[in-house]
Amino acid sequence: MIWPRLNTGSALDSGGVDETRRRIPWSHRLHLDFPLLVGLLLLAAFGLMVLYSASGGSADMMERQLVRLLLAFGLMIAIAQLPPHWLKIITTTLFTAGIIMLVLVALFGVSSKGAQRWLDLGLFRFQPSEMMKLVIPMMVALYLADKQLPPQPSRLLIATAMIVIPVLLIAKQPDLGTSLLIASSGFFVLFLAGLPWRVMGVLGALAAAALPALWAVMKPYQKQRVLTFLDPEQDPLGSGYHIIQSKIAIGSGGLFGKGWMEGTQSQLSFLPERHTDFIFAVLAEEFGFMGVLLLFALYLFLIWRALSIAMQAQETYTRLLAGALAMTFFIFFFVNVGMVSGILPVVGLPLPLVSYGGTAMVTTLIGFGVLMSIHTHRKLLDT
Repeated sequence: MIWPRLNTGSALDSGGVDETRRRIPWSHRLHLDFPLLVGLLLLAAFGLMVLYSASGGSADMMERQLVRLLLAFGLMIAIAQLPPHWLKIITTTLFTAGIIMLVLVALFGVSSKGAQRWLDLGLFRFQPSEMMKLVIPMMVALYLADKQLPPQPSRLLIATAMIVIPVLLIAKQPDLGTSLLIASSGFFVLFLAGLPWRVMGVLGALAAAALPALWAVMKPYQKQRVLTFLDPEQDPLGSGYHIIQSKIAIGSGGLFGKGWMEGTQSQLSFLPERHTDFIFAVLAEEFGFMGVLLLFALYLFLIWRALSIAMQAQETYTRLLAGALAMTFFIFFFVNVGMVSGILPVVGLPLPLVSYGGTAMVTTLIGFGVLMSIHTHRKLLDT
């Protein structure tokens, strides 16, 4: 939709201002994209229903999840009010602060389950790597926006360094899964900026050549995840237990599922991490193939809407950022479903807006707030 330019003359002379205000949808005056908002609310509601079953009907868990959802949606609405040029102003500060916090995590971070990923801020713990999921594409898009596209080799090297430095700091925590996903979010900006196919081919070849070196520096548990992915049956009661039980749950759901709160794998506690990383298996068992199709339809609608916003964006910065956010959201969804289904290694990534948790949910909805800001702050053009 292209709106008419505001008249510079009197509204009484031509009715320009009043007519323009009548043509602008109320949702855009509130800086909210109504289709995107409805899709997010439907997905969150569906997720709450699945989570209630996965948690065994835990009222406390549902209350905590509702509070987090309200907070996340509130932050999304607040971010949507910021014009994109304000996002450009704060991007460099956020990127610098993110790098500093990642260094502080490496030096003084809080450890849990063998990983050092959090900063203790007194009232709560903060995981800087979650913030970088948004900041990396924002920074790379900002750097390339006012440059010649496709980027010249020197610009490409600098943009790549902006991605690689935080990715290495996150991988050292260790958090290989998150580091690879953040690397993909930055790569999407380069791809949308017109990265030549020959360069992508060279990067792919270099990545393949680096696999032996990557294997050598991986932690034992990370190597075990890869080996389990290749053959879960080698340790069915140990490292392969999660994925075996997950595939049993998914396969037993059939066409219409066993019914809400009637899944045997989840309700009888055969399925580990059923309210977080493996909640998709609970959904597939209880709602079957039709429930999975509904979930996929909601995700694909959100991705389609986000890509539409990217296509309608009027500046290079907003186009690159919106496109990267849309494709990153798809990757998060695809990787979780892939690992739970056994077609990808387990990397500990939640299902967006469905799994129990707070930090990832807040990050996801802030990203959608950025998309709404980009779409609803478009300039008014002549017809």
